Amino acid sequence: MSTPFAGLRAALDTLDSERLEAWGQELARRLGGGARVLCAGNGGSAAEAQHLTAELVGRFEDTERPPLSALALHAETSSFTALANDFGYADVFARGVRAHGRPGDVLLCLSTSGRSENLLAAVAAARAGGLLVWALTGAAPNPLHDVCDEAVAVASVDAATVQEVHLVAVHALCRAVDAAHGRTPGGVRDEKPPLVVVGDLLLDRDWEGTVDRVAPDAPVPVVRDPVAADRPGGAGLAALLAAGAGQRVVLVCGVGRGEAGRRARGLLAAAGVEVVDLGLAGPTPEKIRVKAGGQVLVRLDRGDEAAALGDCPPAASDALARARAVLVADYGRGVAAQPALRAALSALPAEVPIVWDPHPAGPEPVPGVLVVCPNRSEARGLVGDEPGEGPAATTRRARRLLERWGAVNVCVTLGAEGALLVSADGGPPLALPVARAERGDPCGAGDAFAAALAVALAEGALPSEAARRAVVAAAAWVAHGGREREPGPATTAAGDAREVIARVRRAGGTVVATGGCFDLLHAGHVAVLEQARRLGGCLVVCLNSDASVARLKGPERPLVGEEDRAEVLRCLGCVDAVVVFAEDTPEEILAELRPDLWVKGGDYRVQDLPEAGLLESWGGQAVVLPFVPGRSTSEIIAEARARA
Repeated sequence: MSTPFAGLRAALDTLDSERLEAWGQELARRLGGGARVLCAGNGGSAAEAQHLTAELVGRFEDTERPPLSALALHAETSSFTALANDFGYADVFARGVRAHGRPGDVLLCLSTSGRSENLLAAVAAARAGGLLVWALTGAAPNPLHDVCDEAVAVASVDAATVQEVHLVAVHALCRAVDAAHGRTPGGVRDEKPPLVVVGDLLLDRDWEGTVDRVAPDAPVPVVRDPVAADRPGGAGLAALLAAGAGQRVVLVCGVGRGEAGRRARGLLAAAGVEVVDLGLAGPTPEKIRVKAGGQVLVRLDRGDEAAALGDCPPAASDALARARAVLVADYGRGVAAQPALRAALSALPAEVPIVWDPHPAGPEPVPGVLVVCPNRSEARGLVGDEPGEGPAATTRRARRLLERWGAVNVCVTLGAEGALLVSADGGPPLALPVARAERGDPCGAGDAFAAALAVALAEGALPSEAARRAVVAAAAWVAHGGREREPGPATTAAGDAREVIARVRRAGGTVVATGGCFDLLHAGHVAVLEQARRLGGCLVVCLNSDASVARLKGPERPLVGEEDRAEVLRCLGCVDAVVVFAEDTPEEILAELRPDLWVKGGDYRVQDLPEAGLLESWGGQAVVLPFVPGRSTSEIIAEARARA
């Protein structure tokens, strides 16, 4: 009797509980919005599939919640046997999927072997219909595991053990749904018009480690202990960013077979992006960057060969017909050239804004696009006979592209210089500079720009305002190391400070911090800040909150609120990050950030600084800098009152 229990315990220990928890949260979100889950299995797996649907329509925990739409494709025996008789057992589940499945629904297949022909056919039908596909299987690899978007495989070859663990997984999934449902808006299916992204899906992978030596057998760095981080790339990244901005997003793309396609689609599903799959005959392309200290050492490309796309499914045309805005994120791999998609894009009414992010290897935009956004290099290549490099030459190229494409606006992105928006009305170009150019990872900045532009237009912004927001979004993307900035006011961006500090430390630099109220910024403040910045690789300012200033300076202070004080500081070229702290002294935030140098300006001795001992506890140092005589906020306030 001990052997079966030992095998069961071993299999349970390998169960992917984190993935089941994520599935439960995603099911709660989708089913709470009116989608449904279709379940299928054979034999004992059929019973477990039916058990899952019963718990979802009913409830698993004692807490009451609305019923959720869940259907076991084999449960209605008269239909099931008729389908098997008329169409063959291999097609029974696929036909059920085509009848009941809708884009955005979920198909969950259960199989101990992962080889059931009828389940594999159901997966093919679901992918063609825009459904998200999951599976509970036995030991991987197996065919079902390999063709689904995500799968949980039980590490056992014993069918009975697999089914027993599947029952545990079903219960864990139900519990996660019930737990998440209270945090998920229920009611009618969300019919808010989507922002539709059309383009080529890639998978971006970063492997980042540390380098402290060169290989003895070749003049190359040795990257130790690389940590992998994946994200959807290409049009997938644009869709991810738009969803992060609060949009309902539908991505029309070709998803390749294999692990890269499953991974990219799973990441999109976790972000709430609905995927309409055109089908791709080859693998999803992967762009793998090996990094150290924030620096890319080498890039590896996989699956880059041209592959045929499938036909445009009805779900794609339906999504475009309901779109509130469209972004075409062309990566030159064929989606933007798909004839049926181009016809659907051309037929959209003028009130549906289209943003087109072109690619040198891709087709030209369809006529009537509201904003086409090539970068400077792309614009130069598209109008190669136009001489010059400055703003005037860029404007001339943009005007020629406007006429050539029949577009309403062309917005040429200029990297750290911002963007230039040129309109077909013949008016002067609109220059959109970056408020503050940051050094950082530019990979994905074009997608961040295009996604923010499309989101702003979807929300009703004029092209000029939308382009301004897009410049801000792209600059923030670069400044935050090639990832989205967390929402929230800049004045409390401790996370930003941590990112800045991490980048400097990876590069072997010195982290400098200073602090104060900075109520009325004057020349004395600026002199100290500039000197402090020259002492290391970054300067973080710890800023007293409004309440903290009032306690220290009196109820009439501060004169300027903390958000404005922080924004003014962030606009200085010598300040890399600002953190607002609520306490009277900065010890708590210093203990969190652990700078190498703590700098104060004024007539102090180091031993008199209360923070000096704290800095020494982690090997840091407090220092003082000379201040500018005759510069004082209190004196400025007193002088202003005297003159009033």
